[in-house]
Amino acid sequence: MKKAFTLIEVLLATVLLSIVLLGLYQVLDVQRRSVGIIKKSLDDSIKQDKVILTLYNDIYKSDGNFSIKKGERDSLCIQATTNSLYGLGVAKVCWLVLKEGDSLARIEGFGYKLPLKFEDRVEADIVAKNVKLFDIYYDKKSGNILALLQEGKKEPYSFLIQGKIPPPKPKPKKKSKTPPAQYENNKSKIPPPKKTQPVNTPQLF
Repeated sequence: MKKAFTLIEVLLATVLLSIVLLGLYQVLDVQRRSVGIIKKSLDDSIKQDKVILTLYNDIYKSDGNFSIKKGERDSLCIQATTNSLYGLGVAKVCWLVLKEGDSLARIEGFGYKLPLKFEDRVEADIVAKNVKLFDIYYDKKSGNILALLQEGKKEPYSFLIQGKIPPPKPKPKKKSKTPPAQYENNKSKIPPPKKTQPVNTPQLF
């Protein structure tokens, strides 16, 4: 006949099992937190990559007509680009860093000027926060444009686009001083004035 487990043995086994389960729970909790940190870092990287890709396409798909305002953090206005996020054929896009929260904003619309007015119809998106660096360098002669962007303590992003030379400005038409050909033809058809002969009036005295 086999002996049954004593109460002390059962309690000891329960304590040992609790210690093992507690250790497993701590390991799983550490893994769960690690996965959350990795996922957050990956999401931030994907978001930052989307911001850089959007800025790249805005510049690359433009006609090379830029307006850059230098300062502590630059602002960039692209007068005409086909990279529209809101279904516009050609859009004007401005990138600038706001004072509140050092947020990077992308403004898309048509025919507007900064600062915006109440009646301007534009779409504004906050694409990045805590921006420490946003610099744009542009050489009109070579058409090379360099963009630098850093968000928080992350490593700065940069890219270079070449050959974005602005289109030549149309030359104003000169006014011709010569009269039109039609006027000359009509002028030649005008008959010369008739010569009038003097009329002899009788003398009364």
